Amino acid sequence: MARRTKTKSTQKKPATPAAPPKPALTTARRKSAALLAKAVAPAKPVVRAPAQRRLVVGITGASGVIYGIRLLESLKGSGIESHLVMTRAAEMTIAYETSYAPQQVKALADRTYPITDIGAAIASGSFHTLGMAVMPCSMKTLAEIATGVTGNLLSRAADVTLKERRRLVLVPRETPLHLGHIRNMASVTEMGAIVAPPMPGFYAQPQTLDDLINHTVGRVLDLFGIDSGLVKRWNGKPRKDV
Repeated sequence: MARRTKTKSTQKKPATPAAPPKPALTTARRKSAALLAKAVAPAKPVVRAPAQRRLVVGITGASGVIYGIRLLESLKGSGIESHLVMTRAAEMTIAYETSYAPQQVKALADRTYPITDIGAAIASGSFHTLGMAVMPCSMKTLAEIATGVTGNLLSRAADVTLKERRRLVLVPRETPLHLGHIRNMASVTEMGAIVAPPMPGFYAQPQTLDDLINHTVGRVLDLFGIDSGLVKRWNGKPRKDV
């Protein structure tokens, strides 16, 4: 039986067409590609100091505006930024009770904000602070904070301090107190604020009005972990140097 022999085909396969050459990137296209690469790259987190070393200071129209002024003076040059907001009534009380002009008080702060500027930095919880001191705190402002009615920047900043679980110190300057005042103080305390009436310690044997003011201001700063050097501290023994 005859074997069939396989013969190789002499027919050639069609050649695969070569890929067209890639066009060279122009300078403009290279820059665009570099910018696109940066845009899609993940952003590196920026590490900042904790709490940003800022303290918000509120001054209302209650009697005792010198407390807020002395607080600003104590923070000057301390390395802690003071962010001040004052009510219009506070500006009137400054004129009644002190030799300062409102602009001089504002100059003591690192930043000041108009009372109507509800878009200010201190109106947002994303603006990091150590907390806020309202000194002195009127009964009107106390009521706004207690009820969550944020009608101006001062009460809004206090509300933000509470919602962010930061330290809020209210220094009410009113006497005598009716039940509504006391209930408002209880409400803000339950919400996390500290009510610190200006009650000086006489164990330091104060000699002047300045001694009384400094003690109260120093004790308020103590609540923020700031040692101002204003407090003559009790060491367990009565003082004999006066």
